[in-house]
Amino acid sequence: MAKERTIYVCQACGARSPKWFGRCPECGQWNTCVEELLRERSSGREEFPRSEALPITHIPPSQLPRRATGIGELDRTLGGGIVPGSAVLVAGDPGIGKSTLLLQAAGSLAFFGEPVLYISGEESAQQVRLRAERIGALSDELWLLAETDVEAVLSQMEKLSPVMVVVDSIQTMFAPELEGAPGGVSQVRECASRLVRFAKLTGTAVFMVGHVTKEGA
Repeated sequence: MAKERTIYVCQACGARSPKWFGRCPECGQWNTCVEELLRERSSGREEFPRSEALPITHIPPSQLPRRATGIGELDRTLGGGIVPGSAVLVAGDPGIGKSTLLLQAAGSLAFFGEPVLYISGEESAQQVRLRAERIGALSDELWLLAETDVEAVLSQMEKLSPVMVVVDSIQTMFAPELEGAPGGVSQVRECASRLVRFAKLTGTAVFMVGHVTKEGA
């Protein structure tokens, strides 16, 4: 069974404390303390295998080529294309075209017969399909999942073994064992951490959409 304990988390900076606080001891913000119930797994099973340090000269060079998306500016920003196993945060103000850009890139890779998974936490599957149709990104290898539970997302990622995953957006994802609401510091940090670990272990390129709010977070 999982052990449970209560912690207090600052929603401004993510600082944790076993005791309630009115003013965050880390960032100095007032009234940002939120109580969260943390469930710790006690089964002894590692969710991900541990790695060991090696001399850098003992690590073979990667033989996996970058995958070009066909979008010149995006490929140039990524250093020539998508790197297998990379985790990329695409952040910016809402409505500037982050989702459309990544959907177009996903459709481009899927067009060449490689499975791509698009996770929509904000729009319905029908809305995403309409946008994909409008920009010419429809493909049988472009898989769509409307889901916000990060465990369900990881399960589908493991099942499909896609070359690229788009999570739109990271602020909508939540880990069931955390009590905080989606978009809170703890939830964003935990969900992003799990997605990054999956990317590194499987060689899947993971793109996470992040919305910058008026506070800059």
